[in-house]
Amino acid sequence: MTTTTRSGTTAPPRTRTGGDAPARRRPREKHPWTPAEKRRLRVGIAFISPWILGVLVFIAYPLIYSFAISLTRYSGMADITWVGFANYVAAFIDPLVHTAVGNTLFYAVIAVPVGIVIAIVIAIAMNQDVREIGWYRTALYIPSLIPTFALAFIFVVLVNPQTGLVNQVMKLVGIPATNLLGDPTTAKLVIVALAQMGAGNAALIFLAGLRGIPKTLYEAARVDGAGPVRQFFALTLPLLSPVILFNLITGISNGLQVFTEAYVISSGTGGLGSPDNGTLFYMLYLYKNAFSYAQLGFASAMAVLLFLAGMILSGLVYWLSKRFVNYDVTGE
Repeated sequence: MTTTTRSGTTAPPRTRTGGDAPARRRPREKHPWTPAEKRRLRVGIAFISPWILGVLVFIAYPLIYSFAISLTRYSGMADITWVGFANYVAAFIDPLVHTAVGNTLFYAVIAVPVGIVIAIVIAIAMNQDVREIGWYRTALYIPSLIPTFALAFIFVVLVNPQTGLVNQVMKLVGIPATNLLGDPTTAKLVIVALAQMGAGNAALIFLAGLRGIPKTLYEAARVDGAGPVRQFFALTLPLLSPVILFNLITGISNGLQVFTEAYVISSGTGGLGSPDNGTLFYMLYLYKNAFSYAQLGFASAMAVLLFLAGMILSGLVYWLSKRFVNYDVTGE
């Protein structure tokens, strides 16, 4: 069967084998790299070589070495003895590891969400259209510049049961003075409060996210009768979801590695992890095994398990993020 086109010419018949046969794609021709492309490649590799070197030296090598040491009994001085996965078995049955995991999860579950909420509030305050906004942003961010080590000492003084400012204020409102660092639960809550002093770093990231939301969306929402609260939950929060995801991942990572605050506060109240192992976080117990008990193999096994736990939690958060993260921002 032949077909006739409008011009009167006859087109060759089309064969059908269950539908029109797809056109064959020609193999992509490989062109040799030009001198300019090679030069740009060399320049690019030269620029990223410090990062590549940093990843290899400070991330890849320590991970591989830690895993190798975790399969041995090693004190740092004596000969290395191969023990296989005995350190991992010991970590799973060690009651102090269970205590450290529980304390760390308690901290992370409270500190991370509270930190995100505080950072969003600070970012909204930083985003106000007022003349003195530069001064306000500086004042809100300054606490994040104070080293954690120094902040921990400041908090020890503030919560002192005899002379601390916190207990003095509690006395003014009729609450008896309490040794907040003498109870395992309140000691952890003090460390949670201490962590919020660094919310300014996350607030800057949220501020960048807020500045990236088109103002036309808010104008349209106001025309539709949406108030500030409605705008926040219907516009701001959904469009900040990618930034929330980023801060959630980094917050979980930092929460699992909390160390400095617990080290300083517990050192001044009766020893690492005191009171009653209430501040014995995972990294603190890892530190004690490595440098107090000279059990580098066991400590390395704990480090590997922490790395795996962080990867699993991050992967779980990324998987769940498909349900709440919105990457579509339209100002049209």
